[in-house]
This record gives sequence, C-alpha cells and structure tokens, in this order.
Amino acid sequence: MHEVWGMAALWIGLALIATLLSIWFRIATALSEIVVGTVAQLIIGAFIGTTMGSDLPWIQFLSGTGAIMLTFLAGAELDPAVFKIKWKEATAIGVVAFFGPFWGCTALAYYLLGWTVKSSWLAGVALSTTSVAVVYAVMLELGLNKTEFGKAVLAACFINDLGTVIALGLIFSPFTINTVLFVVVSAGVFIVLPFLTPKFFGKYGGRPSELEAKYLLLVLFGLGALAGWSGSEAVLPAYIIGMMLAGSVGKDHVLVRRLRTLTFGLLTPFYFIRAGSYVSVPALAAAPVALLVLFFGKMATKIMGVYPATKMFKYAQKEGVYTTLLMSTGLTFGSISALFGLSHGIIDRGQYSLLIATVIGSAVIPTLIANAFFLPKYLLPKKEKAKSLKTTAAVEE
Repeated sequence: MHEVWGMAALWIGLALIATLLSIWFRIATALSEIVVGTVAQLIIGAFIGTTMGSDLPWIQFLSGTGAIMLTFLAGAELDPAVFKIKWKEATAIGVVAFFGPFWGCTALAYYLLGWTVKSSWLAGVALSTTSVAVVYAVMLELGLNKTEFGKAVLAACFINDLGTVIALGLIFSPFTINTVLFVVVSAGVFIVLPFLTPKFFGKYGGRPSELEAKYLLLVLFGLGALAGWSGSEAVLPAYIIGMMLAGSVGKDHVLVRRLRTLTFGLLTPFYFIRAGSYVSVPALAAAPVALLVLFFGKMATKIMGVYPATKMFKYAQKEGVYTTLLMSTGLTFGSISALFGLSHGIIDRGQYSLLIATVIGSAVIPTLIANAFFLPKYLLPKKEKAKSLKTTAAVEE
C-alpha cells in the first residue's frame, strides 16, 4: 500500500508545482499541468528508467472522473438568461467556430500529413474546440463575464464545444443497439433532470452530508457507464447534463464552489498531468512541419469562420477581432479528444503529441495577442479598466 501513497504524493506534488507555475506565469492551470506532466515523464524516464504510473487503474479512474466533472462544470457555466437573448449570434459564431476547423483540419491531416481517415477525423474534432476554461478565466479576470459581450462570447464557446462533444460521440460510436439504448435513456434523463433536480435539492439538500454532490456523481457515473457500454465517451452526457442544469445547479454558487474544490483540487490534476505524460518530445522534434501545419490550420480556419460571423452581427472592429482570437483558443476538450483517440487506438503517440502541442499553442498565443493588442477596453467595468490601463502603461515604460 505504501507504493500507492508514494505515487499519490508524486502526482499531488506535480499538481502543486503546476499550480505555482500557473500563478507565477499567469497561465491556465490546465496548461501548466500538461507541461509539467510532459517534463516529469521525460525526466523520470531518462534518469530513473521508469514511468509515472499513468496506466495504473486508480490513476485512470481519478483522471476519468476529473474529465467528467470538468465537462459537467463547463456546461453548468452557461447563462440561460443571456443565451435566450443572444442565442442567434452565439449559435452562429459557435457553429462556424466548430465546423471551420473541423473540416479544415481533417482535410489537412488527411491530404497534407497523410494520416488515416479515422485519425484525420480525430484531428478535426480535437482542433475544432474553443477553450471554455481559458476564455472564462480571461473574462473573469477582466470583469467581462459581467457584460453582455462577455456572456455572448461564453455562450458561443459552449455551442462550439457542444458540437465537438457530439462529433466525438457520433463519429467514433459503433452505432449498435447499445447506441440506440444509450441515446433513448439519455434523452429521457435530460428531459427529467431539470424538473427533478431543483425539487430534490430543495427538499433534501443543504445538509453537511453533501447530498447534492452524491446525486450529481450518481447521474454522471451512471450515464458515463452507459456511454462507455455503448462505445461512446462519458464526457458527452456530462456536458449536456451540465447545460440542462445550468439554470439550477449553475446558479447555486455555494454548490458550484464545492464541486470546483473537489474537481480542481483533486481530480483534474490527474487528468491533465496524465495527458501530458503521454506527449513524446522526440516525436515533436521529428515533425516540426506537421506541428506548424496543424497549428496554422486551426488558426486560419477559425479566423475565416468566426470573424465574418462577428461582422454579420455588427461587432465593432476590436470586438470582432478579440472574439475571433478567443474563439481560436483550445485546451480542455482538445486534450480530452486527443486522449480519447490515443486510448482507443485511433491515433498513435506521435500524432497525439502533435495534437496536444497544437492545443497548448492555441491556448497561449491567441490569448496573448488578443489581450495585448485587441482588448476592447471601453467594455471593461471601471475598476478593471483602470487596472488594465495601468498595466498597459507599465508595459510601455
């Protein structure tokens, strides 16, 4: 048993290092965890000649639970009131932000890089994403999450990632009788949950026993098991459940804060560090051209789809470019899709490494450019605007 505790201490230690790096360098924690996982596996493999235990069953369980909970929370962040008002522009921007890179990156992987049909489809799915985690963190830090502009961008992110999750489930599901049963049962659960959950929580919730968390985990694990049994992916029902409960669970800030503590404090570090541990640095060094093709392919297809859509809804120049750059980011669902492909033998470790590196690049570069050159400061709340102007002046000095 001491080996389990020792391995747990190693992984939590790496998670702590990743968190400190994210604070020091002001980057998303998920990004630093992937990088730390890659570097740690490289060092441990080179100097100790062993692995980090990424394939141990208990680490796989914690990692999978982290992916499910993170996906659920992402869906629960949707603001139903704003979506009702901004549904046209959010849907239009989200749809083109998904289909542009989905078709474009699939074609690039197949025709230029010579990947197989299935691995090319997987590349298209993984690079079609927009990082809700990155965009939400930016909006929260600047105060734009309180503005209609920020809420509309976040709603577009949800539509984009919903397309990614559905594509991941539909393209790689075997379409057997199991799939039909999964769809029918899930549809029934999605219809019942928004009515049952608030009543159940109102009658039995608010106790130290954390009934709400157990209830949600039961639903997520149950539909996750059904999804796996049907040959689909557990994150598909988790994301939709989150969206269905955004009007109830999403508005319970105390409950969401407790779920975030569980998810980000314990579970997601195992997921993202594990994802990083599978990245092959030699494979990246051997294929720099392929990396550039995938990265610029994602950027170009996102820009060609999103920017015209913003102009269609009469966004100002800075707002349109800023929205386009933020919609070009990728991280959470991109890494989830890539790891799904690796785990199911759809892509090899070299292809996985290229996709993860592309996802990391898309999380960092567009965000830096957007905030440095295209931030619509006139939309910022007063305190955040003053802080932003002070930071800009310091940089210029």
